[in-house]
Amino acid sequence: MSSEQMSKSKVNISVENIGGIDELSTSFEPGVTVLAGRNATNRTSLLRSIMAAHGSDDVALKGDAEEGFVELTLGDETYTRTFERQGSSVVTGGDPILDDTELADLFAFLLETNDARRAVANGEDLRDLIMRPVDVESINEEVNALQQQKREISNELSTLSNLSEKLPTLEQRRTKLQDQIDEKETELAEKEREVEEYDASVSEQQEAESELESKLGELRDKRGEIDDVDRRIQTEKQSLNALESEEEELQEDAEELPDVAGGQVSEIESEISRLRTRRQEVQSTINELQSVIQFNEEMLSGTSSDVVEALRGSESSESGSVTDQLLADQQVVCWTCGSEVDQEEIESTIDRLRSLREEKLDEGRSFKQKLSELQDEKSTHEQRQRERDRIERRLSEIESEQTTREERIEELKSRRSELEDEVDSLEQTVDELESEEHGELLDLHREANQLEYDLGRLRSDLDDVEDEIASIEAKLDERDELEATRDEIDEELKELRTRIERLESEAVEEFNTRMDDVLDVLEYDNLERIWIERTEQRVREGRKKVTKSVFELHVIRTNEEGVSYEDSLAHLSESEREVTGLVFALAGYLIHEVYETVPFMVLDSLEAIDAGRISRLVDYFADYADYLVVALLEEDAQAVDSSYPRYSPA
Repeated sequence: MSSEQMSKSKVNISVENIGGIDELSTSFEPGVTVLAGRNATNRTSLLRSIMAAHGSDDVALKGDAEEGFVELTLGDETYTRTFERQGSSVVTGGDPILDDTELADLFAFLLETNDARRAVANGEDLRDLIMRPVDVESINEEVNALQQQKREISNELSTLSNLSEKLPTLEQRRTKLQDQIDEKETELAEKEREVEEYDASVSEQQEAESELESKLGELRDKRGEIDDVDRRIQTEKQSLNALESEEEELQEDAEELPDVAGGQVSEIESEISRLRTRRQEVQSTINELQSVIQFNEEMLSGTSSDVVEALRGSESSESGSVTDQLLADQQVVCWTCGSEVDQEEIESTIDRLRSLREEKLDEGRSFKQKLSELQDEKSTHEQRQRERDRIERRLSEIESEQTTREERIEELKSRRSELEDEVDSLEQTVDELESEEHGELLDLHREANQLEYDLGRLRSDLDDVEDEIASIEAKLDERDELEATRDEIDEELKELRTRIERLESEAVEEFNTRMDDVLDVLEYDNLERIWIERTEQRVREGRKKVTKSVFELHVIRTNEEGVSYEDSLAHLSESEREVTGLVFALAGYLIHEVYETVPFMVLDSLEAIDAGRISRLVDYFADYADYLVVALLEEDAQAVDSSYPRYSPA
């Protein structure tokens, strides 16, 4: 479904046993929807249900449920997500909106634990986060393939250049051979005329002439065969020389390739498998913690005198008065053991659970980063191994071809030796015939025979030269096409090599522009500007140092005299920090064009920002998402544009 179709569609959603929600059905109109209410009223659970319908795993099955589901209808399409508890883990299924939710989790689902928001709050590497969805490994593989293709084309063009330089010499050789052939043909015609004139007066020697002519013909043929064999031997030797040159180049390439230990890739694969297992275990723990936290928040907010009475049983009015007094003192009845405890103790326990969840989220992100690094390392090793295997295969082919050509040369040399023996025998026979008294006619035949032999060799040489010229000209016709292809590859390489740099520049420009807009709208006192500077640093990766881009976040304030100065990030207020994180996420949302595939954006945990600024921030974000669902406290929601639909999941 297109973005335009999405923006005109009403969305219906049904939820069962997700987070703190038992059962819920509601709908969203295009634009902004405000989820208003106090804490622990399942606002976040509804947001996570929307995320679940998109395919996100940052969702928890209700703590006391064995299965749950989310169904979201958008236009004519219905998307589902199912959850089933199996032992200590939860198995998901269904047909969500997205196959891969990485972009949405990073830049559209902006809950309190969102990586983009936390990256700013915790001073993490902003560049790595904004580039996380980019498949750098695939880009590098494409670059390597194009570089190899370019090398092959350059080699062909270099060969064509050498051939082009050879062409004038060949054309001169062709002209010279044609002149020599013309001369020989003239000489032969003259000699044949002399033979015919002599034949007219001398007929008795015809028998002897016939035998001599036959032997001379055989001799000419054998000499021609020797010439053919010589040419074939020369061709084989040239091929051998070319193979030896290629072999030397391949051996040099092999020596330049770093060694890859036999078990190194296996070790990396084992470590990847181990880290994936650990990450799954951590994710399972996070889901369980989220479920426990949401359940306890729901129970804590839902505890009342009715709940107390249900837990304790029927009591006297005097006991009820005591209960009222305890409730007034912020005591509640524990829903696990039935005893009365301070509400602060339960809240403290929930805070510790939240801290543990944060630790597990950090641990999960660490595992994800390590997995990415190991995948890159594995890809590098595999690429090197593939190149080494290719070189070894080609070296093996060259060795086999060298053996074949050496054997062929020996066979040709043996054949040449046999032909030389046959020529010697024929020459001896011809000499014997010529030694007889055949007179001047035999001399004429011998001279004519030699001319025919010479003419045959010249014509054969001319055919070879013309074939070579034709071959070179045909190949030169391909030069323009090869050069055009090489230019196209150069453009593709340039685009691939600058794609990452371009995305980085766009991210910086997008953030700086949006941040300037938001600061103008929110009007923070003495906060003039927050901006990112893209710089480069030399860092060590493995055995070598490489240049990497770094995003440096700057804070510019003005003092009472109106003078600008750069302040420390640590001095940002919690409100300023949260706004910066949200704008950074918006920059990622825009440069990665998340809006093309993700209809919803969700916002939560904005309490650190004052109500007036929340209202203006919501208005600003409303321009970029088809559906913006914002969870707010009741007092903050009152400041938001009253035309926005409101809904309370509780």
